[in-house]
Amino acid sequence: MDITLYFFFNLSLLIIIQFFSILLIGISKKQQSFKVPAILFSILSIIICFAFTYQVHEKILMNLYFVPLSVGGLYVGIGPFLGLLAIILSGIYGFDIGFFSTVIVVAISALLIWKISPWFLKRSAKQRIAIVTGMTLIAGIITPVIMQINQIQIPFLVFDVYFAYLVIQPLGAAMIAFIIEITCNTVHLRHHLVKSERLEIVEKMAAAISHEIRNPLTAAIGFVQLMQDESISKDKSDQYLSIINSELNSAEKVIQNFLTISQPQIEIVEPLNVNKELQFAIDILHPSANRNNVQIEINKSDLYWIHGDRQSFHQCFVNIIKNSIEAMENGGTITIEIGSVSENVNIRIHDTGKGMTPEQVERLGEPYYSTKGESGTGLGIMVAYNIVRAMKGTIFVKSEVGIGTTFEFYFPKVISDGPPE
Repeated sequence: MDITLYFFFNLSLLIIIQFFSILLIGISKKQQSFKVPAILFSILSIIICFAFTYQVHEKILMNLYFVPLSVGGLYVGIGPFLGLLAIILSGIYGFDIGFFSTVIVVAISALLIWKISPWFLKRSAKQRIAIVTGMTLIAGIITPVIMQINQIQIPFLVFDVYFAYLVIQPLGAAMIAFIIEITCNTVHLRHHLVKSERLEIVEKMAAAISHEIRNPLTAAIGFVQLMQDESISKDKSDQYLSIINSELNSAEKVIQNFLTISQPQIEIVEPLNVNKELQFAIDILHPSANRNNVQIEINKSDLYWIHGDRQSFHQCFVNIIKNSIEAMENGGTITIEIGSVSENVNIRIHDTGKGMTPEQVERLGEPYYSTKGESGTGLGIMVAYNIVRAMKGTIFVKSEVGIGTTFEFYFPKVISDGPPE
């Protein structure tokens, strides 16, 4: 069984080479990355086969070269090149009847494989594996036939020869073709998944931009409708116009922030009256709160100042309070408290909504994560978190399912007894 053992050893080397070829495919990011490793596999495999040739007779060399010749020729379409390489390597062992027999067999096989390669690639995976197996099985008959033609009689090797060429060779070709099919399918699935993820990100980004811009535009439209009431006073009209102007500027700011979503730019740093700016955000959301039967209570006992961007501050707290309103489907109360802790201004927003689990709280601020299911984008909270970080603040969240949620914000305090100079 020397030939059988030799062929098993040969086949194990081919599978090892194929393993490293798959590693090259895995680390490559190109969609057609399997072509170069496949060519390298075919070339190295033929070299290995001839390097470990079993010579049973001075005229007969036995190896598995037909496996890489058929696999590489059919899958990559380089049959003539592989055939030429096989002929050159065969010539190293001498120019005898065995060499010329190899030249004829390889030349015919390589041209046939090259010719049917385009047709072969259009077949299904199962059909391709069957074709490779069938071709190597048919080719396996050639060596015993050549032995008969040359009247080479080695009785104790007959079974060994037939088993090696009619079992091991087609079995090895089938295994290698099967691994190739799995690898190709995995590569296609990987690139399809990457493409799907990119499309999903684009869809979510579009939905998020629409969502974030809708907030200030909805508020602006609401105040425009209020201004259509002819009974409102001049002071109220001016106040509504100021809010509309501010909300349209906020919409523009949202677009700018999405261009640098990972880190919103705080372009204008100015002193902010926390009480005044929070009241402004609450005024924007009063129509929404009234529709949802939500009461907003704010404790403004003292006056606190922080440094930051006014529009970004509004956007942050409009997002947070709006989420609190939407968390109370049957109405409720939002309590806002402003205080001082050490060198920081503390803003505490508590709602009586449905609350969140610890796992949900942990994931707040992640891109595209939302507790609202398909109706949410998750970018409102993420943008709020980024704005707070850009203003050198911190956020802590406590929540209990069925009880409610509390957001606590801490910003570096500027002054507490009057406006900064």
